[in-house]
Amino acid sequence: MKKLKKEDIKQEVFDLYDQYAHNRLSRRQFVDRLSAYAVGGITLASLMSFLMPDYKNKVQVQQGDARLKTKFITYNSPKGGGEIRGLLARPSDASGKMPGIVVVHENRGLNPHIEDVCRRAALAGFVALAPDALTPLGGYPGTDDEGRELQRQRDRDEMLEDFIAAFEYLKASPDCTGKVGVVGFCFGGWISNMMAVRLPDLGAAVPFYGGQPSAEMVPQIQAPLQLHYAGLDTRVNEGWPDYEAALQENSKDFTAYIYPGVNHGFHNDTTPRYDRESAQLAWERTVAFFKKHLA
Repeated sequence: MKKLKKEDIKQEVFDLYDQYAHNRLSRRQFVDRLSAYAVGGITLASLMSFLMPDYKNKVQVQQGDARLKTKFITYNSPKGGGEIRGLLARPSDASGKMPGIVVVHENRGLNPHIEDVCRRAALAGFVALAPDALTPLGGYPGTDDEGRELQRQRDRDEMLEDFIAAFEYLKASPDCTGKVGVVGFCFGGWISNMMAVRLPDLGAAVPFYGGQPSAEMVPQIQAPLQLHYAGLDTRVNEGWPDYEAALQENSKDFTAYIYPGVNHGFHNDTTPRYDRESAQLAWERTVAFFKKHLA
């Protein structure tokens, strides 16, 4: 079997994967359409294996890392799903209180990648909380396919309430200074935008390739925003011009970065959509933004 490299894959394949990952194609439809690209020594099996996330070998900050104190906690989301489980992480050598960051997962629950991102946020000097919006349905089930199916069963506005409740939990935590920001990816990017709309005391919001709120909601935003978009992500980017215009019209504090030539999900290092240079730059910008606005 030919060992695939990113440059072996046509953009149309990444576009197919994006449709599949966002529930626009069933697994059967995805496999059927993907088979058209299994040519020239590239098998369907090798394509599928290459595109699927590799959680085992791509962890940057391992569970149990001695530099961190981590534990799973539960908190109450009375307007959402009730008792919600989340990963809480902070530096093990930190003394005193720290700013907080809510880390919001994609459209498949709290998978190993987002747990890893939560630990990265903690290593950067924050107390970080990554909730699992699938908690009312038993939690992340172990595979992204099953996770997507479960998340489709929940109302997204109720899930928004779960992350707003996470903000309140973290803000009141004895480990936290009370200054809290949010970072989210894909679905989590939409949540991050909406938390900026809903929470006048949110310290900062960093949506990665997230859906945008309506123009009518923008006047409610008080938090500074740092927005990250993938240049090839036509699906999400089509909403950006109207959002940008509304932010400008309402004199909001925002900075937006569009990373050319990269796909939706470029920050997720467990799939071949990952772009190392853009991901590292975006994360460096994110950490610096939080350190500035949550100080």
